[in-house]
Amino acid sequence: MIVVAHLSDPHLGAHDGETVESLVADVSAAAPALTVVTGDWTMRARVSEFELARALLVRLPRPVLTVPGNHDLPLVSPLRLFRPYDRFRTWICDDLEPVARVPGLTAVGLQSMPRWRWKDGRVTRRQVAAVAGAFGAAPRGDLRLVALHHPPFGRRLAGRGPLLRAGADLLLAGHTHIPDVRTVGGTVVVVAGTSASHRTRGVPRSWSRISVDAGMVTVVERFSAGSGWRTGRLISIPLSATAS
Repeated sequence: MIVVAHLSDPHLGAHDGETVESLVADVSAAAPALTVVTGDWTMRARVSEFELARALLVRLPRPVLTVPGNHDLPLVSPLRLFRPYDRFRTWICDDLEPVARVPGLTAVGLQSMPRWRWKDGRVTRRQVAAVAGAFGAAPRGDLRLVALHHPPFGRRLAGRGPLLRAGADLLLAGHTHIPDVRTVGGTVVVVAGTSASHRTRGVPRSWSRISVDAGMVTVVERFSAGSGWRTGRLISIPLSATAS
């Protein structure tokens, strides 16, 4: 069995401090093989917020694969035009499209937030080719995972069609602040809610524990409750034979 901890959208700078403390303990208790954070570490990409993000990052179970979200780019600043990802690279991860390999799992992160977009994302053909290449080099039988900020449904992500045909078993995203699990084009898509911010949208703060065993994906949504966390929904979906 492979266990992945999936967090998103902590929006540090608009967060609940007590939740951050209990979040680290709850995620650590899951003993994940990989921790994935799908962006929006900060609220406004300020240095002080990235300092908080770095402090959280180093406490999460390793290895950690992470990508930027739309809030991790400066909003109104020349930096957005000329060096939009510098603060993310400095404080979080220098590689905007990292690849992580642990036994039984190959995971690829995608930078889906171009500087010229404000909220919605985009995946290019070059990025899709890189995903296919990473999966092609993976050991036979590996679970294949893609992580990015924008979910591949609705109008939030341009280029989602080719991405969904790149061979991923699992696709992890955030952005909506509403946890979701569904199958899209043969790929199991897991959207994590906001893990620490005050910007909830009808559901509590949450993160998702994902386990894969014997061709079945099981997602346990963990919801913030007072000074701790409780189990919310449990959803099981078989991996698609076409994706695997």
